[in-house]
Amino acid sequence: MKTKISEYLNEIKDLEVKSAEHLESFRVKYLGKKGLLNDLFEDFKKVAPEERKEMGQLLNSLKTSVQDKLNELKEMLESAAGSDEQSIDLTMPVNFNRLGTRHPISIVRNQIVDIFLKMGFSVAEGPEIEDDWHNFTALNFPPEHPARDMQDTFFVEHHPVRGDLALRTHTSSVQVRVMESGQPPIRQIFPGRVYRNEAISARAHCMFHQVEGLYIDKGVSFADLKQALLIFAREMFGAETQIRLRPSYFPFTEPSAEMDISCLICGGEGCNICKHTGWVEVLGCGMVDPNVLRNCNIDPDVYTGYAFGIGIERMTMVKYRINDLRLYFENDLRFLEQFESVY
Repeated sequence: MKTKISEYLNEIKDLEVKSAEHLESFRVKYLGKKGLLNDLFEDFKKVAPEERKEMGQLLNSLKTSVQDKLNELKEMLESAAGSDEQSIDLTMPVNFNRLGTRHPISIVRNQIVDIFLKMGFSVAEGPEIEDDWHNFTALNFPPEHPARDMQDTFFVEHHPVRGDLALRTHTSSVQVRVMESGQPPIRQIFPGRVYRNEAISARAHCMFHQVEGLYIDKGVSFADLKQALLIFAREMFGAETQIRLRPSYFPFTEPSAEMDISCLICGGEGCNICKHTGWVEVLGCGMVDPNVLRNCNIDPDVYTGYAFGIGIERMTMVKYRINDLRLYFENDLRFLEQFESVY
């Protein structure tokens, strides 16, 4: 027994541990219920009476050595862990993750929506696949109108009852849905994607984005339309921006107009961008045609209203001086990384 105790003391003296698991194994080996110390105390019962004093002192010495070694190794492990944490240099520069940017179309869309929200409009959205009634008939498109041809519209399927289904050619279809679902006053804008069967070029694409607006109430006049668009143009392009309205034609408005803004490049003096006119076309507008109001069960003798449609791609081209519409859809990082926004 005396020999065993000496061996254990030498083993404890030279012991080193590298992990908490190793330390726990050491504790269980000596101090566990089935550990070596318990075995020695069992053997102690068989020791001759004259040797018990000496063996008892040796056993207590072993137990104390085990406990001291256990505390020492535990402190060493904790100290090593603390030194690893302190080894991190908190003054080193951080490796920031590369942040993305919003698409220019999204930036301008959000700006347009925010401007009209401040003017009291609310936002409404609708389906991108529309039936003939909402996309054409209710908006006063005659049966022979070229927009109904396959050359201009992406048709999805023919339906004998509700008419042909097509990818919407404008968000005006959402205007119809809003007018059908409630009575004036109506003051809403309608952002979304639209589709037309056009050849892709620097100035045209088969898919683009619009924000249309509609205001219907008693006594709404063309002067209200002009003032709203002037406020929008100056919020969007600057306080010095001027607008002009030119007569035009749209099936769903009468009278109709197209709005130009003073060229941002030359300030109205004339340049290549504005074709030396000093003006750049940005949107179409007009007073809602009485037939459209009747189709939506609104009395045109009581209510009047105006509508406008803004091409977001065109607006973005003007705002950021982009000369090729195809850049929006090519996912070229060299182009997209030039745009940053808080939106």
